Amino acid sequence: MKPLFCIFLIMLNVLLQSQTAIQQSDCKCKNVELKGRVKTVTSGAYFRIKVVESLPDLRVKKVARSPFECGEWQFVDAGEDFTVQFVETFPDFTIKYVEVLPGMN
Repeated sequence: MKPLFCIFLIMLNVLLQSQTAIQQSDCKCKNVELKGRVKTVTSGAYFRIKVVESLPDLRVKKVARSPFECGEWQFVDAGEDFTVQFVETFPDFTIKYVEVLPGMN
């Protein structure tokens, strides 16, 4: 009985840790709004993200200027609001690139 309970607790812990850290009420993660000027880096990023095709945590629309809405990102080389690193494992959240309707699911 004890080993079964321990396995259940481990699985529950993994499940809870895998949930998105994005606050749906205000489109923030780690207290940073997920809109604005974004710089891609290879290490030391503020967010580690993974691009997916289905069930993303955030739908991202690339914009040329003035990102005002949740999920609108302008990729820049300097003057960023936050940095991202593209990863395959252990992301902070997942994204899908879209042309319309950026934001939370």
